[in-house]
Amino acid sequence: MARRFRLDLLLDNAVLPWSGEDGRTKNKGGQEMKVLMLYPKYPETFWGFQHVLKFVSKKAAFPPLGLLTVASLLPQEWEKRLVDLNTDLVQEADWEWADLVFISAMLIQKEGVEELLDAAKARGKTVVAGGPAFLAQPENFPQVDHFVLDEAEITLPWFVQDIEQNRARHMYTSKERPELTQVPLPMWSLIDIHKYATMPIQFSRGCPFDCEFCDIFLLNGRKTRTKTPEQMVQELQTLYDAGWRASVFIVDDNFIGNKRKVKEMLSAVIQWQKEHNYPFTLFTEASVNLAQDEELMDLMSWANFNKVFLGLETPCLESLKECGKTQNTQIDLSDAVRIIHQHGMQVMGGFIVGFDSDTESIFEAQIRFIQQIGVVTAMVGILGAVPQTRLWHRLRAEGRLLSEPSGNNTDGSINFVPQMGIQNLLFGYKRVVSTIYSPRMYYARINTFLKNYRPTAKGHYSLKDIKAALASTWRIGLFSRACIWYWPLMIKTALTRIKALPAALELAIYGYHFQKIAKRCQKAIKLQENDQGRRSGPSSDAC
Repeated sequence: MARRFRLDLLLDNAVLPWSGEDGRTKNKGGQEMKVLMLYPKYPETFWGFQHVLKFVSKKAAFPPLGLLTVASLLPQEWEKRLVDLNTDLVQEADWEWADLVFISAMLIQKEGVEELLDAAKARGKTVVAGGPAFLAQPENFPQVDHFVLDEAEITLPWFVQDIEQNRARHMYTSKERPELTQVPLPMWSLIDIHKYATMPIQFSRGCPFDCEFCDIFLLNGRKTRTKTPEQMVQELQTLYDAGWRASVFIVDDNFIGNKRKVKEMLSAVIQWQKEHNYPFTLFTEASVNLAQDEELMDLMSWANFNKVFLGLETPCLESLKECGKTQNTQIDLSDAVRIIHQHGMQVMGGFIVGFDSDTESIFEAQIRFIQQIGVVTAMVGILGAVPQTRLWHRLRAEGRLLSEPSGNNTDGSINFVPQMGIQNLLFGYKRVVSTIYSPRMYYARINTFLKNYRPTAKGHYSLKDIKAALASTWRIGLFSRACIWYWPLMIKTALTRIKALPAALELAIYGYHFQKIAKRCQKAIKLQENDQGRRSGPSSDAC
Protein backbone atom coordinates (compact mmCIF):
# COMPACT_ATOMS: atom_id res chain seq x y z
CA MET A 1 0.00 0.00 0.00
CA ALA A 2 2.81 2.42 0.88
CA ARG A 3 4.53 1.78 -2.44
CA ARG A 4 1.31 2.48 -4.34
CA PHE A 5 0.69 5.67 -2.31
CA ARG A 6 4.16 7.00 -3.08
CA LEU A 7 3.66 6.27 -6.77
CA ASP A 8 0.30 8.09 -6.72
CA LEU A 9 1.94 11.13 -5.19
CA LEU A 10 4.74 11.05 -7.74
CA LEU A 11 2.40 10.91 -10.73
CA ASP A 12 -0.26 13.22 -9.29
CA ASN A 13 2.39 15.92 -8.92
CA ALA A 14 3.97 15.30 -12.30
CA VAL A 15 3.35 17.68 -15.20
CA LEU A 16 1.29 15.58 -17.62
CA PRO A 17 0.44 16.32 -21.26
CA TRP A 18 -1.81 19.38 -21.60
CA SER A 19 -1.70 19.90 -17.82
CA GLY A 20 -1.29 22.95 -15.63
CA GLU A 21 1.38 23.71 -13.09
CA ASP A 22 -0.57 21.76 -10.45
CA GLY A 23 -0.28 18.61 -12.61
CA ARG A 24 -4.03 18.29 -13.17
CA THR A 25 -5.16 17.34 -16.64
CA LYS A 26 -6.74 20.20 -18.53
CA ASN A 27 -9.92 19.96 -20.57
CA LYS A 28 -8.64 21.98 -23.52
CA GLY A 29 -10.70 25.01 -22.60
CA GLY A 30 -13.92 23.05 -22.04
CA GLN A 31 -14.02 21.53 -25.54
CA GLU A 32 -15.61 18.13 -26.08
CA MET A 33 -13.16 15.27 -25.77
CA LYS A 34 -12.07 12.97 -28.56
CA VAL A 35 -11.52 9.54 -27.03
CA LEU A 36 -9.55 6.80 -28.78
CA MET A 37 -10.43 3.46 -27.17
CA LEU A 38 -7.87 0.71 -27.70
CA TYR A 39 -8.10 -3.02 -27.02
CA PRO A 40 -4.71 -4.81 -27.11
CA LYS A 41 -3.98 -7.86 -29.20
CA TYR A 42 -4.37 -11.28 -27.61
CA PRO A 43 -1.52 -13.77 -27.87
CA GLU A 44 -2.35 -17.10 -29.47
CA THR A 45 -4.31 -18.91 -26.76
CA PHE A 46 -6.64 -21.82 -26.11
CA TRP A 47 -9.72 -19.59 -25.87
CA GLY A 48 -8.63 -17.20 -28.62
CA PHE A 49 -9.69 -19.75 -31.26
CA GLN A 50 -7.33 -18.09 -33.74
CA HIS A 51 -7.08 -21.22 -35.90
CA VAL A 52 -10.86 -21.71 -35.88
CA LEU A 53 -11.42 -18.18 -37.15
CA LYS A 54 -9.84 -19.08 -40.48
CA PHE A 55 -12.62 -21.58 -41.13
CA VAL A 56 -15.43 -19.09 -40.50
CA SER A 57 -13.80 -16.01 -42.11
CA LYS A 58 -13.73 -13.99 -38.88
CA LYS A 59 -10.93 -11.89 -37.41
CA ALA A 60 -11.52 -12.33 -33.67
CA ALA A 61 -13.61 -14.43 -31.32
CA PHE A 62 -15.23 -11.63 -29.29
CA PRO A 63 -15.32 -7.82 -29.33
CA PRO A 64 -14.32 -5.83 -26.19
CA LEU A 65 -17.62 -5.62 -24.31
CA GLY A 66 -16.09 -3.56 -21.50
CA LEU A 67 -14.92 -0.75 -23.77
CA LEU A 68 -18.19 -0.78 -25.72
CA THR A 69 -20.06 -0.31 -22.44
CA VAL A 70 -17.64 2.38 -21.23
CA ALA A 71 -18.27 4.24 -24.49
CA SER A 72 -21.97 4.41 -23.62
CA LEU A 73 -21.14 5.67 -20.12
CA LEU A 74 -19.09 8.61 -21.46
CA PRO A 75 -20.80 11.93 -22.21
CA GLN A 76 -22.87 11.74 -25.36
CA GLU A 77 -21.21 14.85 -26.78
CA TRP A 78 -17.71 13.32 -26.54
CA GLU A 79 -16.47 11.78 -29.78
CA LYS A 80 -15.38 8.14 -29.62
CA ARG A 81 -13.43 5.75 -31.78
CA LEU A 82 -12.65 2.15 -30.91
CA VAL A 83 -9.81 0.13 -32.41
CA ASP A 84 -9.60 -3.55 -31.53
CA LEU A 85 -6.03 -4.60 -32.30
CA ASN A 86 -7.30 -8.13 -32.84
CA THR A 87 -9.17 -7.01 -35.96
CA ASP A 88 -7.57 -3.73 -37.08
CA LEU A 89 -4.46 -1.58 -36.79
CA VAL A 90 -4.24 1.82 -35.13
CA GLN A 91 -3.64 4.41 -37.82
CA GLU A 92 -1.50 7.48 -37.30
CA ALA A 93 -4.57 9.57 -38.03
CA ASP A 94 -6.28 7.95 -35.02
CA TRP A 95 -3.42 8.97 -32.73
CA GLU A 96 -3.42 12.52 -34.07
CA TRP A 97 -7.21 12.80 -33.68
CA ALA A 98 -7.31 11.71 -30.03
CA ASP A 99 -7.33 13.91 -26.94
CA LEU A 100 -7.52 10.92 -24.60
CA VAL A 101 -6.49 7.30 -25.08
CA PHE A 102 -8.52 4.72 -23.14
CA ILE A 103 -7.02 1.23 -22.74
CA SER A 104 -8.77 -1.78 -21.20
CA ALA A 105 -7.29 -5.27 -21.03
CA MET A 106 -7.11 -8.66 -19.40
CA LEU A 107 -3.93 -9.85 -17.68
CA ILE A 108 -3.06 -12.09 -20.64
CA GLN A 109 -2.87 -8.99 -22.87
CA LYS A 110 -0.08 -7.39 -20.85
CA GLU A 111 2.45 -7.46 -23.69
CA GLY A 112 0.00 -5.72 -25.99
CA VAL A 113 -0.74 -3.18 -23.26
CA GLU A 114 2.93 -2.28 -22.97
CA GLU A 115 3.20 -1.76 -26.72
CA LEU A 116 0.19 0.56 -26.75
CA LEU A 117 1.41 2.51 -23.73
CA ASP A 118 4.80 3.06 -25.36
CA ALA A 119 3.15 4.18 -28.60
CA ALA A 120 0.79 6.56 -26.78
CA LYS A 121 3.51 8.16 -24.65
CA ALA A 122 5.82 8.50 -27.67
CA ARG A 123 3.08 10.67 -29.19
CA GLY A 124 2.50 12.67 -26.03
CA LYS A 125 -0.96 11.25 -25.40
CA THR A 126 -2.77 11.15 -22.06
CA VAL A 127 -3.66 7.56 -21.17
CA VAL A 128 -6.65 6.42 -19.12
CA ALA A 129 -6.61 2.73 -18.14
CA GLY A 130 -8.98 0.28 -16.49
CA GLY A 131 -9.89 -3.38 -16.44
CA PRO A 132 -8.52 -6.56 -14.85
CA ALA A 133 -4.96 -6.12 -16.17
CA PHE A 134 -4.58 -2.90 -14.17
CA LEU A 135 -6.73 -3.55 -11.10
CA ALA A 136 -4.50 -5.68 -8.86
CA GLN A 137 -1.16 -3.94 -9.48
CA PRO A 138 -1.52 -0.52 -11.12
CA GLU A 139 1.99 0.36 -9.96
CA ASN A 140 3.30 -1.91 -12.72
CA PHE A 141 2.11 0.61 -15.35
CA PRO A 142 3.86 3.92 -14.64
CA GLN A 143 3.05 5.19 -18.16
CA VAL A 144 -0.66 5.47 -17.29
CA ASP A 145 -1.82 8.97 -16.41
CA HIS A 146 -5.22 8.12 -14.95
CA PHE A 147 -6.50 4.80 -13.59
CA VAL A 148 -10.27 4.34 -13.59
CA LEU A 149 -10.58 1.05 -11.72
CA ASP A 150 -13.23 -1.21 -10.22
CA GLU A 151 -16.72 -0.86 -11.75
CA ALA A 152 -16.98 1.96 -14.28
CA GLU A 153 -20.60 2.79 -13.47
CA ILE A 154 -19.23 4.24 -10.20
CA THR A 155 -15.72 5.49 -10.96
CA LEU A 156 -15.99 6.72 -14.56
CA PRO A 157 -18.46 9.55 -13.81
CA TRP A 158 -16.04 10.84 -11.15
CA PHE A 159 -13.25 10.96 -13.71
CA VAL A 160 -15.45 12.65 -16.31
CA GLN A 161 -16.58 15.29 -13.83
CA ASP A 162 -13.01 15.97 -12.69
CA ILE A 163 -11.53 16.20 -16.17
CA GLU A 164 -14.28 18.59 -17.23
CA GLN A 165 -13.33 20.75 -14.25
CA ASN A 166 -9.58 20.50 -14.98
CA ARG A 167 -8.76 18.52 -11.82
CA ALA A 168 -8.44 14.88 -12.92
CA ARG A 169 -6.65 12.69 -10.40
CA HIS A 170 -4.31 9.77 -10.98
CA MET A 171 -6.43 7.08 -9.32
CA TYR A 172 -10.15 6.40 -9.16
CA THR A 173 -11.29 3.38 -7.14
CA SER A 174 -14.40 2.33 -5.26
CA LYS A 175 -15.63 -0.76 -3.46
CA GLU A 176 -19.23 0.21 -4.12
CA ARG A 177 -21.09 -2.33 -6.22
CA PRO A 178 -23.60 -0.73 -8.61
CA GLU A 179 -26.92 -2.27 -9.47
CA LEU A 180 -26.84 -3.52 -13.05
CA THR A 181 -29.98 -1.61 -13.87
CA GLN A 182 -27.53 1.31 -14.29
CA VAL A 183 -25.63 -0.43 -17.09
CA PRO A 184 -26.32 1.05 -20.56
CA LEU A 185 -26.48 -0.84 -23.82
CA PRO A 186 -23.04 -1.35 -25.42
CA MET A 187 -22.23 1.08 -28.23
CA TRP A 188 -22.17 -1.54 -30.99
CA SER A 189 -21.90 1.16 -33.65
CA LEU A 190 -18.21 1.57 -32.79
CA ILE A 191 -17.30 -1.82 -34.32
CA ASP A 192 -18.06 -3.97 -37.32
CA ILE A 193 -19.84 -6.85 -35.60
CA HIS A 194 -19.36 -9.12 -38.62
CA LYS A 195 -15.60 -9.31 -37.98
CA TYR A 196 -16.33 -11.42 -34.89
CA ALA A 197 -17.40 -15.01 -34.34
CA THR A 198 -19.53 -14.32 -31.25
CA MET A 199 -21.24 -11.35 -29.60
CA PRO A 200 -20.94 -10.98 -25.80
CA ILE A 201 -23.58 -9.65 -23.42
CA GLN A 202 -23.79 -9.66 -19.63
CA PHE A 203 -26.65 -10.61 -17.30
CA SER A 204 -24.99 -10.68 -13.88
CA ARG A 205 -21.83 -9.86 -11.95
CA GLY A 206 -20.42 -11.63 -8.92
CA CYS A 207 -20.26 -15.21 -7.71
CA PRO A 208 -21.44 -16.64 -4.36
CA PHE A 209 -18.50 -19.05 -4.15
CA ASP A 210 -15.02 -18.33 -2.83
CA CYS A 211 -12.45 -20.43 -4.68
CA GLU A 212 -8.95 -19.67 -3.41
CA PHE A 213 -7.38 -19.10 -6.84
CA CYS A 214 -10.18 -16.97 -8.32
CA ASP A 215 -10.20 -13.17 -8.66
CA ILE A 216 -13.95 -12.74 -9.28
CA PHE A 217 -14.42 -11.56 -5.70
CA LEU A 218 -11.90 -8.78 -6.33
CA LEU A 219 -13.52 -7.75 -9.59
CA ASN A 220 -17.23 -8.11 -8.89
CA GLY A 221 -17.85 -9.32 -5.34
CA ARG A 222 -19.67 -12.31 -3.88
CA LYS A 223 -23.22 -10.98 -4.15
CA THR A 224 -24.78 -11.74 -7.53
CA ARG A 225 -26.26 -8.62 -9.11
CA THR A 226 -28.42 -8.98 -12.20
CA LYS A 227 -30.04 -7.03 -14.98
CA THR A 228 -33.79 -7.17 -15.44
CA PRO A 229 -35.46 -9.52 -17.94
CA GLU A 230 -36.49 -6.42 -19.90
CA GLN A 231 -32.86 -5.29 -20.17
CA MET A 232 -31.77 -8.66 -21.48
CA VAL A 233 -34.51 -8.74 -24.09
CA GLN A 234 -33.52 -5.24 -25.15
CA GLU A 235 -29.87 -6.31 -25.48
CA LEU A 236 -30.85 -9.24 -27.68
CA GLN A 237 -33.15 -7.04 -29.73
CA THR A 238 -30.36 -4.50 -30.25
CA LEU A 239 -28.06 -7.20 -31.62
CA TYR A 240 -30.87 -8.54 -33.77
CA ASP A 241 -31.57 -5.07 -35.18
CA ALA A 242 -27.85 -4.68 -35.94
CA GLY A 243 -28.05 -7.75 -38.18
CA TRP A 244 -26.50 -10.37 -35.89
CA ARG A 245 -27.69 -13.96 -36.42
CA ALA A 246 -25.26 -16.29 -34.68
CA SER A 247 -23.73 -17.16 -31.34
CA VAL A 248 -24.14 -14.98 -28.23
CA PHE A 249 -21.91 -15.46 -25.18
CA ILE A 250 -23.39 -14.44 -21.81
CA VAL A 251 -20.13 -13.54 -20.11
CA ASP A 252 -21.20 -13.78 -16.46
CA ASP A 253 -18.77 -14.89 -13.77
CA ASN A 254 -21.37 -17.50 -12.79
CA PHE A 255 -24.58 -17.36 -14.81
CA ILE A 256 -26.55 -19.24 -12.14
CA GLY A 257 -25.31 -17.29 -9.11
CA ASN A 258 -28.90 -16.17 -8.48
CA LYS A 259 -31.10 -18.98 -9.75
CA ARG A 260 -34.41 -17.25 -9.09
CA LYS A 261 -33.43 -14.19 -11.11
CA VAL A 262 -31.95 -16.22 -13.95
CA LYS A 263 -35.10 -18.31 -14.26
CA GLU A 264 -37.21 -15.15 -14.51
CA MET A 265 -34.90 -13.80 -17.20
CA LEU A 266 -34.85 -17.08 -19.15
CA SER A 267 -38.65 -17.12 -19.37
CA ALA A 268 -38.52 -13.74 -21.11
CA VAL A 269 -35.68 -14.82 -23.40
CA ILE A 270 -37.53 -18.01 -24.38
CA GLN A 271 -40.51 -15.95 -25.48
CA TRP A 272 -38.28 -13.52 -27.42
CA GLN A 273 -36.37 -16.33 -29.16
CA LYS A 274 -39.62 -18.02 -30.13
CA GLU A 275 -41.07 -14.80 -31.57
CA HIS A 276 -37.90 -14.18 -33.63
CA ASN A 277 -37.46 -17.79 -34.84
CA TYR A 278 -34.43 -18.50 -32.62
CA PRO A 279 -31.81 -16.24 -34.26
CA PHE A 280 -29.21 -16.82 -31.52
CA THR A 281 -27.57 -19.83 -29.96
CA LEU A 282 -26.41 -19.01 -26.44
CA PHE A 283 -23.62 -20.18 -24.19
CA THR A 284 -22.26 -19.13 -20.82
CA GLU A 285 -20.23 -20.04 -17.70
CA ALA A 286 -21.78 -21.67 -14.64
CA SER A 287 -21.00 -23.64 -11.52
CA VAL A 288 -21.40 -27.40 -11.55
CA ASN A 289 -24.51 -27.31 -9.34
CA LEU A 290 -26.39 -26.46 -12.55
CA ALA A 291 -26.74 -30.23 -12.97
CA GLN A 292 -28.81 -30.39 -9.77
CA ASP A 293 -31.55 -28.10 -11.06
CA GLU A 294 -33.71 -29.81 -13.67
CA GLU A 295 -35.97 -26.78 -14.17
CA LEU A 296 -33.02 -24.47 -14.81
CA MET A 297 -31.46 -26.84 -17.36
CA ASP A 298 -34.78 -27.16 -19.16
CA LEU A 299 -35.18 -23.38 -19.30
CA MET A 300 -31.68 -22.98 -20.69
CA SER A 301 -32.37 -25.61 -23.35
CA TRP A 302 -35.65 -23.91 -24.32
CA ALA A 303 -33.84 -20.55 -24.50
CA ASN A 304 -31.47 -22.13 -27.08
CA PHE A 305 -28.33 -22.63 -25.01
CA ASN A 306 -26.02 -25.17 -26.62
CA LYS A 307 -22.85 -24.87 -24.50
CA VAL A 308 -21.83 -24.13 -20.93
CA PHE A 309 -18.37 -23.78 -19.41
CA LEU A 310 -17.80 -25.43 -16.02
CA GLY A 311 -14.78 -25.13 -13.76
CA LEU A 312 -14.41 -28.86 -13.08
CA GLU A 313 -10.76 -28.40 -12.02
CA THR A 314 -9.75 -31.86 -10.77
CA PRO A 315 -10.96 -35.35 -9.87
CA CYS A 316 -8.91 -35.11 -6.64
CA LEU A 317 -11.26 -34.47 -3.71
CA GLU A 318 -8.47 -33.19 -1.45
CA SER A 319 -7.42 -30.62 -4.04
CA LEU A 320 -11.02 -29.41 -4.41
CA LYS A 321 -11.25 -28.96 -0.64
CA GLU A 322 -7.86 -27.24 -0.56
CA CYS A 323 -8.91 -24.55 -3.02
CA GLY A 324 -12.37 -24.05 -1.48
CA LYS A 325 -14.27 -25.46 -4.46
CA THR A 326 -16.86 -27.03 -2.17
CA GLN A 327 -19.61 -26.95 -4.80
CA ASN A 328 -17.64 -29.54 -6.79
CA THR A 329 -17.47 -31.93 -3.83
CA GLN A 330 -21.25 -32.16 -3.45
CA ILE A 331 -21.99 -33.91 -6.73
CA ASP A 332 -20.37 -36.63 -8.79
CA LEU A 333 -18.67 -34.64 -11.56
CA SER A 334 -19.08 -37.41 -14.11
CA ASP A 335 -22.82 -37.50 -13.45
CA ALA A 336 -23.03 -33.71 -13.67
CA VAL A 337 -21.43 -33.63 -17.12
CA ARG A 338 -23.59 -36.47 -18.40
CA ILE A 339 -26.82 -34.82 -17.16
CA ILE A 340 -25.98 -31.48 -18.77
CA HIS A 341 -25.09 -33.20 -22.06
CA GLN A 342 -28.48 -34.92 -21.98
CA HIS A 343 -30.12 -31.50 -21.70
CA GLY A 344 -28.64 -30.41 -25.01
CA MET A 345 -25.69 -28.39 -23.70
CA GLN A 346 -22.12 -29.32 -24.46
CA VAL A 347 -19.88 -28.96 -21.39
CA MET A 348 -16.64 -27.08 -21.92
CA GLY A 349 -14.36 -27.69 -18.97
CA GLY A 350 -11.55 -26.00 -17.11
CA PHE A 351 -9.03 -28.23 -15.31
CA ILE A 352 -6.06 -27.40 -13.07
CA VAL A 353 -2.91 -29.23 -11.99
CA GLY A 354 -0.42 -28.02 -9.38
CA PHE A 355 -2.46 -27.87 -6.19
CA ASP A 356 -0.55 -28.60 -3.00
CA SER A 357 -2.63 -31.74 -2.51
CA ASP A 358 -1.70 -33.04 -5.97
CA THR A 359 0.82 -35.84 -6.16
CA GLU A 360 2.54 -37.00 -9.34
CA SER A 361 -0.39 -39.37 -9.92
CA ILE A 362 -2.65 -36.41 -10.73
CA PHE A 363 -1.54 -36.23 -14.35
CA GLU A 364 -2.73 -39.70 -15.31
CA ALA A 365 -5.81 -39.16 -13.15
CA GLN A 366 -6.69 -36.01 -15.09
CA ILE A 367 -6.23 -37.76 -18.43
CA ARG A 368 -8.49 -40.65 -17.37
CA PHE A 369 -11.07 -38.26 -15.92
CA ILE A 370 -11.27 -36.03 -19.00
CA GLN A 371 -11.53 -39.01 -21.35
CA GLN A 372 -14.12 -40.77 -19.21
CA ILE A 373 -16.53 -37.81 -18.90
CA GLY A 374 -16.29 -36.83 -22.57
CA VAL A 375 -15.51 -33.12 -22.13
CA VAL A 376 -14.08 -32.47 -25.57
CA THR A 377 -13.17 -28.81 -25.05
CA ALA A 378 -10.94 -29.40 -22.05
CA MET A 379 -8.60 -26.60 -21.03
CA VAL A 380 -6.02 -27.96 -18.62
CA GLY A 381 -3.79 -25.33 -17.05
CA ILE A 382 -1.15 -25.03 -14.38
CA LEU A 383 -2.35 -23.37 -11.19
CA GLY A 384 -1.43 -19.69 -11.15
CA ALA A 385 -1.41 -17.22 -8.26
CA VAL A 386 -3.25 -14.13 -9.53
CA PRO A 387 -2.31 -10.99 -7.55
CA GLN A 388 -4.51 -10.22 -4.52
CA THR A 389 -6.38 -13.56 -4.56
CA ARG A 390 -6.47 -15.67 -1.41
CA LEU A 391 -4.01 -18.06 -3.05
CA TRP A 392 -1.60 -15.22 -3.84
CA HIS A 393 -1.69 -13.93 -0.25
CA ARG A 394 -1.17 -17.43 1.17
CA LEU A 395 1.76 -18.24 -1.08
CA ARG A 396 3.34 -14.86 -0.42
CA ALA A 397 3.07 -15.45 3.34
CA GLU A 398 4.73 -18.86 2.81
CA GLY A 399 7.53 -17.30 0.73
CA ARG A 400 6.58 -19.35 -2.33
CA LEU A 401 5.79 -16.66 -4.90
CA LEU A 402 8.26 -16.48 -7.76
CA SER A 403 6.89 -13.90 -10.19
CA GLU A 404 3.74 -12.37 -11.59
CA PRO A 405 1.45 -14.69 -13.57
CA SER A 406 1.40 -14.43 -17.35
CA GLY A 407 -2.39 -14.68 -17.42
CA ASN A 408 -2.06 -17.63 -19.81
CA ASN A 409 -2.31 -20.84 -17.82
CA THR A 410 -1.40 -23.02 -20.81
CA ASP A 411 2.00 -21.47 -21.58
CA GLY A 412 3.92 -23.63 -19.10
CA SER A 413 4.88 -20.71 -16.86
CA ILE A 414 4.79 -21.23 -13.09
CA ASN A 415 4.77 -18.26 -10.72
CA PHE A 416 5.07 -20.10 -7.41
CA VAL A 417 6.97 -23.01 -5.88
CA PRO A 418 4.72 -26.11 -6.15
CA GLN A 419 4.88 -28.84 -3.53
CA MET A 420 5.74 -31.48 -6.13
CA GLY A 421 8.60 -29.40 -7.57
CA ILE A 422 8.65 -27.30 -10.73
CA GLN A 423 10.27 -29.92 -12.94
CA ASN A 424 7.79 -32.62 -11.93
CA LEU A 425 4.87 -30.27 -12.54
CA LEU A 426 6.16 -29.22 -15.96
CA PHE A 427 6.90 -32.79 -17.00
CA GLY A 428 3.47 -34.04 -15.90
CA TYR A 429 1.61 -31.13 -17.43
CA LYS A 430 3.30 -31.67 -20.78
CA ARG A 431 2.21 -35.30 -20.60
CA VAL A 432 -1.44 -34.27 -20.06
CA VAL A 433 -1.49 -31.75 -22.90
CA SER A 434 0.27 -34.00 -25.39
CA THR A 435 -2.09 -36.88 -24.57
CA ILE A 436 -5.56 -35.33 -24.47
CA TYR A 437 -5.02 -33.36 -27.68
CA SER A 438 -3.52 -36.18 -29.67
CA PRO A 439 -5.99 -36.88 -32.50
CA ARG A 440 -6.76 -40.38 -31.23
CA MET A 441 -7.69 -39.25 -27.72
CA TYR A 442 -9.47 -36.14 -28.92
CA TYR A 443 -11.74 -38.01 -31.32
CA ALA A 444 -12.37 -40.68 -28.69
CA ARG A 445 -13.73 -37.90 -26.45
CA ILE A 446 -16.00 -36.64 -29.23
CA ASN A 447 -17.49 -40.13 -29.53
CA THR A 448 -17.98 -40.34 -25.75
CA PHE A 449 -19.66 -36.95 -25.76
CA LEU A 450 -22.00 -37.87 -28.61
CA LYS A 451 -23.23 -40.97 -26.74
CA ASN A 452 -24.90 -38.78 -24.11
CA TYR A 453 -25.53 -35.61 -26.10
CA ARG A 454 -29.16 -34.84 -26.94
CA PRO A 455 -29.07 -31.70 -29.10
CA THR A 456 -31.96 -29.32 -28.52
CA ALA A 457 -30.69 -25.99 -29.86
CA LYS A 458 -32.28 -24.62 -33.01
CA GLY A 459 -29.77 -23.25 -35.51
CA HIS A 460 -29.83 -21.44 -38.83
CA TYR A 461 -26.93 -22.24 -41.10
CA SER A 462 -25.48 -19.63 -43.41
CA LEU A 463 -23.28 -19.85 -46.47
CA LYS A 464 -20.27 -19.24 -44.20
CA ASP A 465 -21.23 -22.28 -42.11
CA ILE A 466 -21.35 -24.41 -45.25
CA LYS A 467 -17.97 -23.05 -46.33
CA ALA A 468 -16.56 -23.88 -42.87
CA ALA A 469 -17.81 -27.47 -43.19
CA LEU A 470 -16.24 -27.80 -46.64
CA ALA A 471 -12.98 -26.28 -45.35
CA SER A 472 -12.90 -28.82 -42.53
CA THR A 473 -13.27 -31.60 -45.07
CA TRP A 474 -10.31 -30.22 -47.00
CA ARG A 475 -7.92 -29.26 -44.21
CA ILE A 476 -8.76 -31.93 -41.64
CA GLY A 477 -10.29 -34.74 -43.66
CA LEU A 478 -7.55 -34.80 -46.30
CA PHE A 479 -4.44 -33.00 -45.05
CA SER A 480 -4.09 -33.60 -41.32
CA ARG A 481 -3.00 -36.36 -38.96
CA ALA A 482 -6.60 -36.51 -37.75
CA CYS A 483 -8.02 -37.66 -41.11
CA ILE A 484 -8.23 -41.33 -40.13
CA TRP A 485 -10.51 -40.42 -37.20
CA TYR A 486 -12.34 -37.59 -38.93
CA TRP A 487 -14.13 -39.60 -41.60
CA PRO A 488 -15.44 -42.44 -39.40
CA LEU A 489 -16.82 -39.83 -36.99
CA MET A 490 -18.58 -37.84 -39.69
CA ILE A 491 -20.01 -40.86 -41.50
CA LYS A 492 -21.23 -42.51 -38.30
CA THR A 493 -22.77 -39.27 -37.00
CA ALA A 494 -24.47 -38.54 -40.33
CA LEU A 495 -25.97 -42.02 -40.45
CA THR A 496 -26.99 -42.44 -36.82
CA ARG A 497 -27.15 -38.99 -35.15
CA ILE A 498 -27.80 -36.48 -37.91
CA LYS A 499 -28.93 -33.76 -35.46
CA ALA A 500 -25.54 -33.97 -33.79
CA LEU A 501 -23.60 -33.57 -37.05
CA PRO A 502 -23.14 -29.77 -36.68
CA ALA A 503 -21.62 -30.32 -33.23
CA ALA A 504 -19.32 -33.04 -34.57
CA LEU A 505 -18.13 -30.77 -37.40
CA GLU A 506 -17.58 -27.88 -34.99
CA LEU A 507 -15.58 -30.03 -32.59
CA ALA A 508 -13.41 -31.34 -35.42
CA ILE A 509 -12.58 -27.74 -36.34
CA TYR A 510 -11.92 -26.90 -32.68
CA GLY A 511 -9.58 -29.88 -32.55
CA TYR A 512 -7.53 -28.40 -35.39
CA HIS A 513 -7.03 -25.28 -33.23
CA PHE A 514 -6.43 -27.13 -29.96
CA GLN A 515 -3.79 -29.39 -31.49
CA LYS A 516 -1.85 -26.37 -32.71
CA ILE A 517 -2.12 -24.71 -29.29
CA ALA A 518 -0.99 -27.97 -27.67
CA LYS A 519 2.13 -28.01 -29.84
CA ARG A 520 2.94 -24.41 -28.89
CA CYS A 521 2.35 -25.31 -25.27
CA GLN A 522 4.72 -28.29 -25.46
CA LYS A 523 7.44 -26.10 -26.99
CA ALA A 524 6.96 -23.49 -24.28
CA ILE A 525 7.15 -26.16 -21.57
CA LYS A 526 10.31 -27.58 -23.12
CA LEU A 527 11.93 -24.15 -22.86
CA GLN A 528 10.78 -23.88 -19.24
CA GLU A 529 12.16 -27.35 -18.47
CA ASN A 530 15.49 -26.50 -20.06
CA ASP A 531 15.64 -23.26 -18.10
CA GLN A 532 14.84 -25.05 -14.86
CA GLY A 533 17.43 -27.71 -15.68
CA ARG A 534 20.14 -25.07 -16.15
CA ARG A 535 19.22 -23.48 -12.83
CA SER A 536 19.00 -26.75 -10.93
CA GLY A 537 22.06 -28.49 -12.31
CA PRO A 538 22.70 -32.14 -11.39
CA SER A 539 20.38 -31.96 -8.35
CA SER A 540 17.28 -31.25 -10.46
CA ASP A 541 14.09 -33.04 -9.43
CA ALA A 542 13.18 -33.75 -13.04
CA CYS A 543 11.47 -37.06 -13.73
